[in-house]
Amino acid sequence: VQLAESGGGMVQPGGSLRLSCAASGLTFSSIAMSWVRQALGKGPEWVSSIKPDGDTLYADSMKGRFTISRDNARNTLYLQMNSLKPADTALYYCKLGVFVEEPPSWGQGTQVTVSS
Repeated sequence: VQLAESGGGMVQPGGSLRLSCAASGLTFSSIAMSWVRQALGKGPEWVSSIKPDGDTLYADSMKGRFTISRDNARNTLYLQMNSLKPADTALYYCKLGVFVEEPPSWGQGTQVTVSS
């Protein structure tokens, strides 16, 4: 299984970013997926999950600001992030499953920095 995240960058508070996670080596449409983040010096934090049927789950601090989605035809997971705050600064990465709080694999993730 290979997961490749992209779309991170630096953005001002209140800005938006759209992250992507391209998956290969798995039957993507049959697997629940999650976004997880890890800020410098902190442990992994679950962000959001999407089940194969499209049911979505969000951590409380992300509700109303983040939207998870998936394109099964493209084997790609997305995270639309709006109204970004400095506290959202972290390495964002995708994982298989729901409510995942695992650290990133070596080299995995895309950095999001929210700063003025």
